[in-house]
Amino acid sequence: MAYWDGEPAGWCAVEPRTAFPRLMRTRVPWTGRQEDKADDGVWAVTCLVVRKDFRGRGLTYPLARATIGFARERGARAIEAYPMITRPGVEITWGELHVGSRNVFADAGFTEVSAPTLRRVVMRVDF
Repeated sequence: MAYWDGEPAGWCAVEPRTAFPRLMRTRVPWTGRQEDKADDGVWAVTCLVVRKDFRGRGLTYPLARATIGFARERGARAIEAYPMITRPGVEITWGELHVGSRNVFADAGFTEVSAPTLRRVVMRVDF
């Protein structure tokens, strides 16, 4: 959870990859990689949300950074995210950007490991 002046302003979803059945079935995280989908040691950030009234204040950045410590403290061996590639002048709807942007995760210390589509990347931190 992210708070602004004591009020809930945002949240993120981060758990072992295997806790997200849809993630196991979608092609995006796996295209071009040889990964053991059943590896519980790899955690995933599947959603970053900031409430409408709190957007534009940079809250996604501390949320993304917090996922690293959260996963590490709970025994993760690595953490991944599957953000969108944003481009100046190209609008992305909020519904698409719930996975975060590449810049947010890069700023948090994630490294790009693959680009399975023109608009999505897989980013990772190994512990």
